[in-house]
Amino acid sequence: MITPQYLLTLQAIERRLLWLATNMIHHANRVRPNPDGSKIGGHQASSASVVSIMTALYFHFLQAGDRVSIKPHASPVYHAAQYLLGQLPKEYLTTLRAYQGLQAYPSRTKDPSPVDFSTGSVGLGAVAPAFAALAHRYGKAHFDHVTSHRFISLIGDAELDEGNVWEAVLEPSLGGLGNLLWIVDLNRQSLDRVVPGMKVKLLQAMFHDSGWQVLEAKYGRALQRVFAQPGGQLLRRRIDEMSNEEYQSLLSLPGAELRPKLVNVGGRDEIGLVELLQTTPDDKLPALFANLGGHDLPELIGALEESEREPHKPTVLFAYTIKGWGLPLMGDPLNHSKLLTPEEIEALRAKLEIPQDDLWAAFGLDTVQGRLCAAAARRIYPANAAAPVTLPANIIPDELAIRTTGALSTQQAFGQTLMAISRKPELADRVVTASPDVATSTNLSGWILKSGVFGNAATAPRPDEEQPHLSWQYSPQGQHIELGISEMNLFMMLGMFGLSTDLCGQQLIPIGTVYDPFVCRGLDALIYGLYSGAKFIFAGTPSGVSLSPEGGAHQSTVTPSLGAELPNLNAYEPAFAQELSWIMAEALRQCCRADGRSTYLRLSTKLINQTLLEPALARIGRSALHEQVLAGGYRLVDWRDHAERNAAQPLVQIAASGAMIPEAVAAARLLQAQGINANVLNLTSARHLFESWRAAERPERDPLSWLIPPDEQGAPIVTIHDGASHALAWLGSVYGAPVVPLGVDGFGQSGARTDLYRYFGIDAESIAGAGQRALAR
Repeated sequence: MITPQYLLTLQAIERRLLWLATNMIHHANRVRPNPDGSKIGGHQASSASVVSIMTALYFHFLQAGDRVSIKPHASPVYHAAQYLLGQLPKEYLTTLRAYQGLQAYPSRTKDPSPVDFSTGSVGLGAVAPAFAALAHRYGKAHFDHVTSHRFISLIGDAELDEGNVWEAVLEPSLGGLGNLLWIVDLNRQSLDRVVPGMKVKLLQAMFHDSGWQVLEAKYGRALQRVFAQPGGQLLRRRIDEMSNEEYQSLLSLPGAELRPKLVNVGGRDEIGLVELLQTTPDDKLPALFANLGGHDLPELIGALEESEREPHKPTVLFAYTIKGWGLPLMGDPLNHSKLLTPEEIEALRAKLEIPQDDLWAAFGLDTVQGRLCAAAARRIYPANAAAPVTLPANIIPDELAIRTTGALSTQQAFGQTLMAISRKPELADRVVTASPDVATSTNLSGWILKSGVFGNAATAPRPDEEQPHLSWQYSPQGQHIELGISEMNLFMMLGMFGLSTDLCGQQLIPIGTVYDPFVCRGLDALIYGLYSGAKFIFAGTPSGVSLSPEGGAHQSTVTPSLGAELPNLNAYEPAFAQELSWIMAEALRQCCRADGRSTYLRLSTKLINQTLLEPALARIGRSALHEQVLAGGYRLVDWRDHAERNAAQPLVQIAASGAMIPEAVAAARLLQAQGINANVLNLTSARHLFESWRAAERPERDPLSWLIPPDEQGAPIVTIHDGASHALAWLGSVYGAPVVPLGVDGFGQSGARTDLYRYFGIDAESIAGAGQRALAR
């Protein structure tokens, strides 16, 4: 029960949050030195609209194990709450949007205080807790114990314009998450406009039809009391039917100007409204009109508690708020990025009774507010929280036992690595796979048939009566999650499962597959996971124009560049099964290391004769080759191994990756027959090679000498990639050697592989010709 004294205490905290958030932005923009004159920014109006919600959440509702995502523009309110809870030192309050200070948007990896979910790209912060709740469900089903409890998103109403939100809402695997709560800050303003009113009812219906519990905190108690009076329904109908644009335009009016507009319905005064409001004086009328549920703490707390009563459905709570609530810019339709003037800040300080000599004052423990803050901190952040259960990296073998002979594709080898994992129970128990409806065509079938699908057997698809042994088995102990066709959902799921150690207290190693060209469709969620510090593995397969019959829509070209450029990501493009065995083991180890990275495997369905690796394996040795594969490359063909080698002949370096290795080897043979020495450099990870080069800052360090020894560093290089040619073109810059880059720099088409290779100039003859041209230069 909320007593009057408890409510007064919460309201005092609410006012302090409003002040601290507003002053943080003011200080960053108008007080802190800004030598280069750049716009600092911040969102005083957006922060103000969620002050009441944040008060209800952090100082009343949240418990230990609750994980919360805060809408990007409310970052200052979040930092203010962490400060009052004792989780953020006072000195950080003046560092909003400063180097190594408080981030513009909540960040798990950059902010000094604990952040559950990074936000910034709108829509992603809403969805992240949903997939984290799925990880909670999975962890509890498999390991019984998790440290998480509820998953909550505080999102802006304009975020519901994002398509990824609805991809998640419609995802069957997220159904029935009773510990998931979305709170929509319904201030009905986006960056440039007031949101049309009809949209709210449509959104609520869409959630309801998708199996969600839909709640509202629309009107505060003061308005509800007036509604309950004789004739009160006239006022409710007047406000309900009022457009958002009209409502916003009336918010800033003084009572004497508001009254005639409010009682005017259809061009004439509504007598019942006039009589109803005659007991409300002009100076009280604006506050009554603005008394929305999203700023009424008892109403909010009641709605939050009601969300707990439906244990088998996710809940969405539409909290009606006012952008700029409590500030002079309240109701301004263009207040999104507006800032209070120094005079307005001073007036606000005086109104909120902030000490002039302590603008960043918290509450002392000798005050009732300070004691409530301390109790909330103990409740949310208990000192005796259980440590997460993790998998030590040293249990991962150096390689996975798979077939490495005959003709194999790297996609086939990938499927074999998963079966090898399944034979190691301690490791396999922590692995969960996922795919956006492409599991069979990306070689996950063996793993799924052995490990099963995570889900409810009662709602599973009917088994294949003709081939029951090929039917997937659904159970709470399954270890594959089959998603609908949404790459955004795939990468969001991989990211949140990849954070399960922190979020749920149980480490999981998520492994996903996706058609390589559609990595780009999930790119925003992929970047989000990497930025958040998640560790996972994904295979983009098949890739390139080597997938020749499928045509340009399914032939990826830019993904190698993504693998090379995205932070916190290792990227490999192997050619041989033995390489993938080593790489996959390293990817698993990376997931178990505190400083580990996620891993991207660019794979192919092209069959490659595994005997091509044997000469290099014999020359380099197994241990050294293992090390070089992980380092980024090795000399697959060395001209010095040729029976008729002649050091006086000119030399060409042929550098290739993945599916192009057979063509590179064939081109080397053509050149050798023409009296030109040729090496084939198999670049298993162009990214690692580039990073080695960048790390070699001192001239005496030779970054790639194992790959290109000093006496060969001036030789011309031909790079070949089943992708954009620029992805490997940098290689010549390492030693100042001339380069002829070959690759796929246009959209592909359907056809035979040989035809497409010839068309794009990446067949053996074209590669050899490029080598001759490089020498001629």
